[in-house]
Amino acid sequence: MIRALAFLALLPGAASAQEALSQPGGELRVLDKVTGQVSDVTIASGRAEALGRLVIQLNECRVPADNPSGDAFAELTVTYANGETPVFSGWMIASSPALNAMDHPRYDVWVMRCTNA
Repeated sequence: MIRALAFLALLPGAASAQEALSQPGGELRVLDKVTGQVSDVTIASGRAEALGRLVIQLNECRVPADNPSGDAFAELTVTYANGETPVFSGWMIASSPALNAMDHPRYDVWVMRCTNA
């Protein structure tokens, strides 16, 4: 019993944060729920792209250092084209977009991958 507790006490120290590499851009997919149109767009980090009534800014796109082709995660800011309050601001993970999804009645935006271009 004591050995089991000692082993469990050591586990949190074994789980360390993964190193991540920043990539120069990212590929996003946008769905217009009204028209059913799906658009793939590549945006450079620090740049913004207008799609429909939205402006999507990719602040940063990262991948795990030990697996660059692995799960991408990106920091996005999504606003209306007229510059109002952000519709979404935060990190999205390509493999699990529902963890921090953009809640919008018309549009869905999710990260596909980071790009080197």
